[in-house]
This record gives sequence, structure tokens and C-alpha cells, in this order.
Amino acid sequence: MTETADADPAPPRPGRPRPLRVCFVCTGNICRSPMAEAVLRERLAAEGLAGRVLVDSAGTDDWHVGQPADPRAVAALREAGYAPGAEGHAARCFGASWFARYDLVVALDRSHLRALRRLAPTREAADKVLLLRPDGSDVPDPYYGEDAGFAACLEIIEEAVPRLVGALRSAA
Repeated sequence: MTETADADPAPPRPGRPRPLRVCFVCTGNICRSPMAEAVLRERLAAEGLAGRVLVDSAGTDDWHVGQPADPRAVAALREAGYAPGAEGHAARCFGASWFARYDLVVALDRSHLRALRRLAPTREAADKVLLLRPDGSDVPDPYYGEDAGFAACLEIIEEAVPRLVGALRSAA
């Protein structure tokens, strides 16, 4: 696994708390996690929380580093009315040092949850990782399927995000 280095966001302005930072993680960072990132960003903006929560995404594996979001994921987002933020996406691989950067790391399936917890350098870092779906089930990977699988995946993400928005609203 290759860790990509990105600059940390600007420090908070005096008198303002540092925004919460959330990172969605799937396998290659070209389907599920960019879709979840787009959904959460839009929901946070609708709730007036856009400046108080920063949203990002990455993958557990480096297969697609630097590649754009899958065109089928972008099409599913566009069809559902989301802003085309995923169009400028470049896939990245989550690294152990990234735990210091994020307050919450959201796994899209149980294999990502296990991989992230193994990667975590400390118990506190591992405790930052949670599964997106509250019932503990996976967001299925649409990559090897038909276009309709991306729309179905997006619906699952949309159903799970309100719980996350509620938790972030309380924390922010």
C-alpha cells in the first residue's frame, strides 16, 4: 500500500474551532467513497455545517491512485442531482499517518473496517473508524457490475448519511 501525502488544510482562524474532519474509505477510492463524500458534503451544506466539517475520501489499496472517479459513479451522482464534485476527484490511498489528520474515518464495508483498524497506529486511532451503515452491513461494491449498481449503491449511502450528519451536527 502506498501512502500519498497531501497538505493539511489551513489552520483554524483565531477564535474559531478547528473544523471536524471526516474521511470515507473504500477499496480503490473511485466508486463508493467519492459518492459518499459528495452526498455528505451536500447534506452538510444543506444543514449549514459545510464550514464546520471537512469531508474527504481515500482507498485502502493503491490500485487507482491518481485516477478520477469511475464515470459510472459520477453519472449516478449527476443523475441524482448532486454537484459534480466527483468529476475533479483523484484517487488516494489512506495511510497510517492520516489518522492524526481525521476525527472520523468511515469505512464503506467490513473489509475496509478491518483493514483500517489493523493500519491504525494506536487504539485511539482505531477507535476513530466506524462502518457507514448503522446496521453493520456493507455498502456493496458496484465496480464489477452494471450502471444500475451505482445508483443502488448511491441510494444505500443516502439512507445512511443522515445518521452521520446528526452525529456531526452534535460534535460540531
